[in-house]
Order: sequence, then structure tokens, then C-alpha cells
Amino acid sequence: MGGDTVLTLILKAGAVVKFVLFVLLFFSVVSWAIIIYKHRLLSKVEKESDEFQRAFIKGKQWDAVYQSTKRLTLSPLANLFRAAYSIEDATHEEIRSTLKRVEAMEATRLERYLTFLATTGSTTPFIGLFGTVWGIMNSFMGIGRIGAASLAVVAPGIAEALIATAAGLAAAIPAVVAYNYYLSRTRHNIILMEDFTQELLDHCKRKHGEAETQTGTF
Repeated sequence: MGGDTVLTLILKAGAVVKFVLFVLLFFSVVSWAIIIYKHRLLSKVEKESDEFQRAFIKGKQWDAVYQSTKRLTLSPLANLFRAAYSIEDATHEEIRSTLKRVEAMEATRLERYLTFLATTGSTTPFIGLFGTVWGIMNSFMGIGRIGAASLAVVAPGIAEALIATAAGLAAAIPAVVAYNYYLSRTRHNIILMEDFTQELLDHCKRKHGEAETQTGTF
């Protein structure tokens, strides 16, 4: 084994192990890209939602709130509000249907790419294990051909095989941690959406009720 480095062992590995490492590298690179993307997206979403909530609480008129929050395009709450504002004079059921549709679209946007992180976390350890088993199998076949089982003969093959397991874990661990973390943040945002949807529906219902009362007095 001598002074072999990890890179040297990878270069000496068989074609199957190299392919496994390439697949694991793909999963790892894409996972990290998603992790960075989700961090930026959710940070902006939550920042805009906080800003919208402050404007909504302070705003006495929907017109003023609408004008002051036009630029908040990433906030699910702002998008729900704009949907309700655009059909404010529709029936209660039409408003409910529209808000539920927007809510589903926003939830899908927030959850996008989380499935890939879950897939990476659950499959890459097994992909790495496959590479390890294959590499060790080749090592024992080499021992059979040489007819010797000294440490110098066995160690390089086993070492290069175990790299696949290490690579699988290196891809899986960040993906699992990120998936659980971002799933928790996403669910929090979805709960906020559901609560705000109900608040908008209650507001529209009260407004329609007041309009009907005023109409009945004339």
C-alpha cells in the first residue's frame, strides 16, 4: 500500500467502483446545489413574509396593503393576499377555491427539490455499499489468482473498496440533515399559509355579510 493516497486509490480502482464513485459525486454535487438554493430561497421567503405581515397588520385598507407589498413576490402570504384582493367581490366559495389553489401551488414551490435530498439520503449509502462489496469481491478474486493472502496483497483492494462506503456516507449525511431542516422550515411556512388563508376567508365572509346587511336596509 505504501504511500498511496485516497486519490491514488481511486485512480487504481476498478471500472465498477469508479462508476459508483461518479454516481455518488453526482448526487453529492446536486444535493449541495439544492442545499444552497433552498437556504437562499427560504431565507428570502421568510424575510418577505415577515415584511408582509407587518404591513398587513399596520394597513387599515387592503388597497394600501396591496400597493405597499407589490414587490414581495416570493412571500406565499403576499401571493395569497394578492389572489384574494383580485377577486375580493367574488362569492365565498370562489374565493376559497382560488386561495386553496394558490396555497397548493405555493406549497409545491416550497417543497420543490426536497424529494431529491430524501432520495440521496436513503440511496447513496447503499450505492456506496455496493461499490465496497464489489471492490472486496475483486480483491478476494485477486487473492485466489495470486495464491497469497498477505496484508500487502489484500490491503490496497479493500482500502479502495471502502472509499465507496465513505463516499456514500459523505453524500448521504448532509442530504439527510438538510432534508429534515428544510422540511421543518417548509412545514412552518405552510402552516402560516393555512392560517392566513383562513384569516382571509373570514375577512371576506365578514365583508360580504356587512354588504348584504347594508343592502337589506335600503
